[in-house]
Amino acid sequence: MPEEQEFSQFDDADPRINYKVRAKKTLEEYKQLDAEDESLAKWKESLGLSNDILPLEFPGDKRKVVIKSINLLVDTEAEPITFDLATEESIKQLASIRYKIKEKAVYKLKITFKVQHEIITGLRYVQYIKKAGISVDKIDDHLGSYAPNTETKPFYEVELPESEAPSGFIGRGCYSAVSKFIDDDQTNHLTLNWSVEIVKK
Repeated sequence: MPEEQEFSQFDDADPRINYKVRAKKTLEEYKQLDAEDESLAKWKESLGLSNDILPLEFPGDKRKVVIKSINLLVDTEAEPITFDLATEESIKQLASIRYKIKEKAVYKLKITFKVQHEIITGLRYVQYIKKAGISVDKIDDHLGSYAPNTETKPFYEVELPESEAPSGFIGRGCYSAVSKFIDDDQTNHLTLNWSVEIVKK
């Protein structure tokens, strides 16, 4: 499967959002913002703004969202299927692996990630799905807004809604997927190419 796939039928931009995102503030500016505003203080607390921010994933790392792992949780499997995202090479190799899921199995993704450098707002998980070269589905799930991780909160973990694998002669077969992590200002933090094969029970 090619490293990058075109899904021109779909648009990365969320059609529900038609406003321009304001200029981002630094972490220090957020901490000092309207210190006497109780509602704003609660909002900042909910984002996890704190002084014990973790160091970067590695020195000089410019990434703002670091996807640590993705687990494909399938109800028919005792152990989750884990996507290896440790290196750029392992991410590229992900495209050549075909994971098998039994028809009618209930599955979901669990995403573990880290935020660094600045607050990320409106992070979304967008997934495009093709079968036999034809676009069959698009998933667009809102993950939320996050402050850089701290010693007390070293990573974030989000489970996406459950889905049921298709079944029958038409439903079985190979599906290719392109997954993206996009924030409010349309920054794409990571693109993953992967595939599954829906097999008979």
